[in-house]
Amino acid sequence: MAVAEIMAQMQTAFVAEEAEGLQATFQFCISDDEDFYVTIDDANCSSSLGNHEDPEITMTMDSETLSEIVSGELDGMAAFMGGRLQAEGDVMLGTRLGQLFEMG
Repeated sequence: MAVAEIMAQMQTAFVAEEAEGLQATFQFCISDDEDFYVTIDDANCSSSLGNHEDPEITMTMDSETLSEIVSGELDGMAAFMGGRLQAEGDVMLGTRLGQLFEMG
């Protein structure tokens, strides 16, 4: 699954109620595809290609890992513990991705 498809899927899977009061940017660095970021501002969610200048969390992985996480085949924490996902910044924020986006 290409990054553009995943970005579109994340937009439709966003759960606004879970993001109440949250302001955060999730940077996704994809080793074999385009980098992108998702910005959440309360009940609003937007995604853009490229790199954000000051994200709360940066997650680095390959496109296969990203696809598996998005489809629900792979838990993000399992990917992190297994070394398939590297995270820098507010790692606890990363654990909320599953609640913020109903994937799979």
